[in-house]
Amino acid sequence: MSTVSTCFIHVIYIASTAESVFEAITRPEIARTYWGHENVSDWQPGSRWQHVRADAARKVELVGEVVESTPPSRLVISWAAASQADDAQAYSRVTFDIVPYDGMVRLTVTHDQLEPGSGMDTGIRQGWPLVLSSLKSLLETGRGMDVFAMPLA
Repeated sequence: MSTVSTCFIHVIYIASTAESVFEAITRPEIARTYWGHENVSDWQPGSRWQHVRADAARKVELVGEVVESTPPSRLVISWAAASQADDAQAYSRVTFDIVPYDGMVRLTVTHDQLEPGSGMDTGIRQGWPLVLSSLKSLLETGRGMDVFAMPLA
């Protein structure tokens, strides 16, 4: 990555608890219901994590390392396409900050250290809003959304 980087920040409020939001991000069986992928790790700082497609092929699409884990308020991970796992310059960083409010939480996802205009930068700007909306839907209604849906016409 060049010395120039960009970041994407998305804030969403969810009628849930901090514990439920943290579990939804880190427990594979929950993540698959709103993300179509499982986030697999022991979530200890220094541990590897994988983003595994929740289908028969079980393709590992993203990889990284747990940088910080402070349940249920904060999780920081490095993030790269599995095909670029050996390229230290390909990694970006994702921070999940979870703040309890009265009857809800504020989830702030900050994805930084991105190369401006890269495929990853473009992809996450489309992906995060949909994934986080699906997370909100799951925790508030019990049903996630189809994150692989295509726009109509």
